[in-house]
Amino acid sequence: MAQHHEATDGLLKLLTKANHDLTLVQHKLEKEFQQIYPENANPMKLVSRIKKIQGDLSTLKEQCRELLSAKQDLIDKARTVIVGNRSLLQRMQTSMGIPLTDDSADSAFENFNQIIDEWTVQVRSRTGDENNGSDHEDVNKLLFSAIVESN
Repeated sequence: MAQHHEATDGLLKLLTKANHDLTLVQHKLEKEFQQIYPENANPMKLVSRIKKIQGDLSTLKEQCRELLSAKQDLIDKARTVIVGNRSLLQRMQTSMGIPLTDDSADSAFENFNQIIDEWTVQVRSRTGDENNGSDHEDVNKLLFSAIVESN
C-alpha cells in the first residue's frame, strides 16, 4: 500500500467531507422544492429539463442542416436528370420530325420549374440575398454560406 503524505490525507478528507456536504445540501434542496413547488414548477427539475432541451436543440439544429443540404442535393440531381432527359427527348423528337412541345405547354415541366424557383426564393430570403438570379450554383453557394455562418 502506498504511503500518503499527511497533507495529502488531510486534503483528501476535506474534499470527501465537502462532497458529502454538497450531496446533503442537494438532497435537502430537492426535498424542500418537492414540498414547496408543484411537480412541474420545481426549479431543480426545470434546470434539468432546460439542459436536456438545449442538448436536443443542438442535435435538432444539426439534423435540420443535414436535411437542408440533402434537399438541395436532391433538387440539383433532379434538375440534372429531368433537364437532361428532356433535352434528349427534344433531340429525339427533332430527329424524328416530331414538333417540339413548348415549355409553357408542358405543365409538368412548368410545375417542376416553379418548385425550384420557390425553393430558390426561400434560400435567398433566409440568407439575406434578394438577388433574383436563378443560377443554381448561386443557390448552392448561398446555402453553404448560410450553413457555415450559423456554426
